[in-house]
Amino acid sequence: MTAPSLDVVSPLAGRVVPLHEVPDPVFAGQMVGSGAAVEPAPEPFDVVAPVAGKLVKLLPHAFVVVDAGGRGILTHVGIDTVKLRGDGFTLLAAKGDHVEAGSPVMRVDPAPAVAAGYSLVSPVVVLDSKADTASGVVEGEIKAGDRLFSWAPTA
Repeated sequence: MTAPSLDVVSPLAGRVVPLHEVPDPVFAGQMVGSGAAVEPAPEPFDVVAPVAGKLVKLLPHAFVVVDAGGRGILTHVGIDTVKLRGDGFTLLAAKGDHVEAGSPVMRVDPAPAVAAGYSLVSPVVVLDSKADTASGVVEGEIKAGDRLFSWAPTA
């Protein structure tokens, strides 16, 4: 029996960016998984859960939510933002929390990232999924909580 498809909502508002355009070879090459990215405006913003599930990993700049089907969705806010050691990031949830799609997870003040010259492009990927398996990726501007893409397991 095949797992049902998964609708992934955008964790933040901004401009949708195809993964191959993300300025990081690991994400651009879909080595982590398939999905899309969002580039927010350089002003403070909230980041919400892309799916309902359990927060299994929570870092200042990234988090993973595992849905009821066991699929992990990674949201990585910005590129190289791990180097900020949490500067500009405020966590609004805790590891182990159960969240609904659209529930606030963190608040971001992008000023430290912008000052350091880091990209705010934020990949959202289905972990360990095959390349180019995200479908219906939205184009243009998106609001946090709106459907970003769908994903279904491949045979």
